[in-house]
Amino acid sequence: MQKPSLDFNEVYAPVARIETVRLIVAIASMRKWTVSQLDVKSDFLNGPLEEEVYTRQPPGYKKIGMEDRVMKLNKALYGLKKAPRAWNKRIDGFLQKQKFLKCTTEHGVYLKDCGVTGVVMLCLYVDDLLVTGDSK
Repeated sequence: MQKPSLDFNEVYAPVARIETVRLIVAIASMRKWTVSQLDVKSDFLNGPLEEEVYTRQPPGYKKIGMEDRVMKLNKALYGLKKAPRAWNKRIDGFLQKQKFLKCTTEHGVYLKDCGVTGVVMLCLYVDDLLVTGDSK
């Protein structure tokens, strides 16, 4: 039961543009790099919420005598407007801990210089990751 201008703040999750995905695939193809695609299945279930969010008890879970009570969510659920943003903040924090540098102009692209072994390019689009680089 979110209300506009009250709790709709920051529901947008930055993703790579389709042109950027094409460019990364073209670079990988030109340099003969292997391209891997990953799909995170539990992405929206792992994003911690920064604000308090409550929901009604789901059908089949209602406790007798407490049907009118609500539940406080600790993490995001599918269908919650804030779920993509919560997931993005979580994966962004993880990638930055792994020493990936976030592109300043394309917020869904991350680069990591691995020194002798080369470079890794990662492209994030909601719950899909495109990974390439000059070494497997």
